[in-house]
Amino acid sequence: MATVILLRHARSTANGSGVLAGRSLGVGLDERGRAQAAALVSRLKDVPVSAVVSSPLQRCEETLAPLLADRSLEAVAEPDLSEVDYGAWTGKALKDLYDEPLWAVVQQHPSAAVFPDGEGLAHVQARAVAAVRAHDARISEEHGPGAVWVLCSHGDVIKAVLADALGVHLDGFQRIVVDPCSISVVQYTQTRPFVLRSNDNGGDLSGVVPVAPPQEAPSSDATVGGATGI
Repeated sequence: MATVILLRHARSTANGSGVLAGRSLGVGLDERGRAQAAALVSRLKDVPVSAVVSSPLQRCEETLAPLLADRSLEAVAEPDLSEVDYGAWTGKALKDLYDEPLWAVVQQHPSAAVFPDGEGLAHVQARAVAAVRAHDARISEEHGPGAVWVLCSHGDVIKAVLADALGVHLDGFQRIVVDPCSISVVQYTQTRPFVLRSNDNGGDLSGVVPVAPPQEAPSSDATVGGATGI
């Protein structure tokens, strides 16, 4: 299968103000976020990107704009990669939510958390993982199993996808850190995913490009002895 680069959108105006933006319209990148987005062009310069899939929200579109212009690519909008529907919590300051009884559930038992008038985190994981796997299969079919593609989404969504890839129960997903404009990399196979990077905030990314294994072995087998094969 292909290799997916999980890109969290760059820093938004909501990130800087401590507000839970959710699916609010009109939330774009702040000055730091625009600089992070521009830097993606050089960060990914040695990575042949075959396709791009994105949450339809503005902050993801703005994050991808410099990369798409540089590569002459268009992003496929995927609603199932959109931000969590936080319902009645949308637009509230985080400091005002800390004393809500649901806050402890979100932190300690997120698989049971359902936001008032919104969706549950278990549903978020289900829809996001299904979308990632469907696009990965499509892109592998269109561009070959060595293809690399970019998925731009949101912090909790990417954490949920990474938890699934790591075989970690959703109740452990709060242990995963996904910073604004960070890159995590997952390679799916027929029997299991491999997490190649997590919360990468800079440096050479050429190592995530698939290379032919030194010997013929099942593509979903892990390398014995800890070697990378690169």
